[in-house]
Amino acid sequence: MPKNKRSTSLTILAASAVLGAMALSGCSGVHGASAGKTSDGILRIPREDTATFTANFNPFSPTALPMTTQAVFEPLLIVNPMTGKAVPWLGKSWTVDPDGKGVTFTLRSDVKWSDGQPMTAADVVSTFTLAQKIQGGYSYLSKVSAVNPTTVRFDFNKAYSPGLYEIGAQVIVPEHVWSKVSDPAKFTNANPVGTGPYTKVSHFQTQSYELDKNPNYWQPQKQQINGIEMLAFAGNSGANLAFENGDVDWSDQFIPSIQKSYVDKDPAHRKFWYPTTGGTIQWQLNTTKAPFNDVNVRKALSMAVDRSQVATLGESSYTHPADCTGLTDGYASWKDASIVNSCDWTKLNVAEANKMLDAAGYPRGANGIRTLKSGKPFAFSISVGSASSDWISVAQVIAKNMQAIGVQMTVSSPDWSQVVDGYSKGTFDTGIVWTNDATTPYEFYRGEMSQNSVVPVGTSANENYHRFGDAQATSLLNQMAATSDPAKQKTIVDQLQARFNTTAPAIPLFPSPVWGAYSDQNFTGWPTATDPYATLSARSSTTTLVLTSLKPVK
Repeated sequence: MPKNKRSTSLTILAASAVLGAMALSGCSGVHGASAGKTSDGILRIPREDTATFTANFNPFSPTALPMTTQAVFEPLLIVNPMTGKAVPWLGKSWTVDPDGKGVTFTLRSDVKWSDGQPMTAADVVSTFTLAQKIQGGYSYLSKVSAVNPTTVRFDFNKAYSPGLYEIGAQVIVPEHVWSKVSDPAKFTNANPVGTGPYTKVSHFQTQSYELDKNPNYWQPQKQQINGIEMLAFAGNSGANLAFENGDVDWSDQFIPSIQKSYVDKDPAHRKFWYPTTGGTIQWQLNTTKAPFNDVNVRKALSMAVDRSQVATLGESSYTHPADCTGLTDGYASWKDASIVNSCDWTKLNVAEANKMLDAAGYPRGANGIRTLKSGKPFAFSISVGSASSDWISVAQVIAKNMQAIGVQMTVSSPDWSQVVDGYSKGTFDTGIVWTNDATTPYEFYRGEMSQNSVVPVGTSANENYHRFGDAQATSLLNQMAATSDPAKQKTIVDQLQARFNTTAPAIPLFPSPVWGAYSDQNFTGWPTATDPYATLSARSSTTTLVLTSLKPVK
């Protein structure tokens, strides 16, 4: 699933199609045995959003394989969203300048690449050169320099408090490999050299691949599992069935009625943990298109959405309705109670929604359908990837809700790659979209309202797909980035919440659960609500913490 922000959901197929997916995936007969029921020390994980795998371990590529940035390459630090704390990783320690205009990292001196060469500050410097060239971003970086082999200095062109975590999250690649690559953006890196715990590609097929131990890992005592096998599924009926049958160990996609379909079959070993601390899931409206550029229209459409149905029918009651701050549960301590208590446009009120659309100049005809100011029917599409059946269900609920206000909405569900291309280029009408999350709400509001995150239609966007920019919010975001004072940041976030409430740049639906379920039949040491050292997502930065904590059952 795109951006590693969420996992996708159950696509309901006929039994024959499920069996076909199972056959294609190769989830049975792996190494001549039923995968998750073996004791060979291989951790097996399904990917429900990938019909076939293509060998691409380029961490700068949008189509990089699962585990590229979790098992093969590593960052300087890992932020645990469950605790808000940064875990030192390749960076042993760091110092942030008092004026916020730079940070210095001290690297571990015992890290080697999987080919045996030492990792040094030169690798970090070259990585950021590549990242800026290939992916863009880091506009606040004026210089990255190697002070000595174990010290890297990052100089900023302005005070920028989020810089530490953004820099720290970048995975590092070896200069001695990538300096010889003629076109790094297109390099598939089929035989990767990394610092991660599992870097050796021992077999690769279109339906599965295995990563075995890095022979030179800097934490060999934490390489307790023998390897990782990823299994491809076209939609997640097959992935869910494999998981429910005990053929895989760890899964992070939506599973309806998981207690009954999975846990109850073996309650002694099977567990799940779905904290609603992921990014807020939104209905984003392309504000470059009328009538979505009208705040009254956005608020009216929002008031017609029955979020209780969205949460119960679309998300199996694993979550709850969002409020008008847009902030997810992970930012509960940042929320302004006075704004939350005054929310109106994120609560169901069909009568008021109809009044607002009437007043905004979108009349309802004799056939009950509203018309745009051009005279055309008030009709549009909502885009969501075909593998995400929970989101498809959410879209279907919203489409039904729109009928009550005379608006026609159709659900479009092609492959995720096509959907994301429409989001990125700004050609979509509306869509169900994930949001940024980080240690503070800065990244969330930047992706919602910053003029600096708006790019023209046709130019690829990495955030702010709805292309909404607000001068007041931009000023507030600049002020927040320039201070590391928690009290000042809280005051600014209060103002950003108020601005979000006023402008309604996007329509919040629900806090995203961080999907995660596992069996401890073969492996122990999983993160839990009582030991939240990481999330249970198999596609986040904290996945690395899980991979280096699991131990096989003897």
